[in-house]
Amino acid sequence: MELTRRHVIAAGAGALLARPAWAQFPAHLDHDIRATLAQAGIPGAAVGYAREGRVRFVRGYGYADLATRRPVTPDTVFAIASITKTITAAAILRLAGQGRLTLDDPVAAHLDFPVVNPHHPDAAITLRHLLTHTSGISDEKYYAVDFRHRGGDTPLALRDMLVGYLVPGGTYYDANGCYAAAAPGEAWDYSNVGFALLGYVAGRVGGFDARMAIRQFLMAPLGLRHSYWTLGEVPPALAATPYEDGKPVATMGFPDWSAGMLQSSVADFTRYIAACANDGAAEGAAEGVRVLPAGTMGQMLTRQPAPNLPTWLSGQGLGWMLGPLDGTDRWEHWGGAEGIFTVAYLDPEHRQGVTILTNATATDTAKAAVKKVAARLLRQGPDL
Repeated sequence: MELTRRHVIAAGAGALLARPAWAQFPAHLDHDIRATLAQAGIPGAAVGYAREGRVRFVRGYGYADLATRRPVTPDTVFAIASITKTITAAAILRLAGQGRLTLDDPVAAHLDFPVVNPHHPDAAITLRHLLTHTSGISDEKYYAVDFRHRGGDTPLALRDMLVGYLVPGGTYYDANGCYAAAAPGEAWDYSNVGFALLGYVAGRVGGFDARMAIRQFLMAPLGLRHSYWTLGEVPPALAATPYEDGKPVATMGFPDWSAGMLQSSVADFTRYIAACANDGAAEGAAEGVRVLPAGTMGQMLTRQPAPNLPTWLSGQGLGWMLGPLDGTDRWEHWGGAEGIFTVAYLDPEHRQGVTILTNATATDTAKAAVKKVAARLLRQGPDL
């Protein structure tokens, strides 16, 4: 749906982090970012850049809420949407590094309910299949059901959703809508339900809700202050209002939290991106925090078998994807829903990454603007 609004991005919203190396951040670059986002009709955006494990730049542009003209700041909380999947993937890789599972385990070995593709009952669905969107678990019925709960957090539990969707006789079960005709490993097919299942597996193997585990091994060490798993936790004064066609839309809660429910600020989320771009180590609550074992990000950022990729991708990793940006392939993940559009890019070779969070529905114009900003920061960042 094409945006019709042309809200001006505020010139003064947001502030640089207190990093001496960035005290002289070029005014012309700041101006260009602001203008690019404004021309795309994005009400509000937060931009972050990290290099060598440190957050170098975070800034807010435009408005978190148009009615009150509340500006976006580095602490404004946005829905991260599907970039959440990269955190879920990290939780699974961490468990693999502890020897508690292997990526080629059949997912059924870690569940308390059956998961079998009825079209290929003898073909095991593995954790690697889930991480690479090649499991054969289809989102076709997922979109038909529409699990979104408008205006607040959903009362539907993750396990209830999964059993209802994946198990014959379940409330939402449809052999052809819940499972693809392709066998596991035969075709790439983006699957929110697959990542919902990974979140449940992480909790089963870890012994308690994986959201709490992620708080312990990732959020707390990195010193994340404004990152939340539910809408009810977000302070109203910090929440970004989502917009579509210039009109506010309701916030949405959904049961598959591990596929896209994280709410976070750019000041927080860029710390996570810093770690991802720096082999799992970043500046956090203490100096030299390592949130993932050395080499884990290398595994995640390695091309995996993924037949029939869409044309907008050039590769699939474990959670992360590879796509074109500024004439080269970059590791990336995007997220989106009504009033939500987010992107993250990694350049592990130069240990740098970018994240951009917006409170607008994605359009072709918004996508082009966000990619332009990300490309410029990755191109110029090391020289600033």
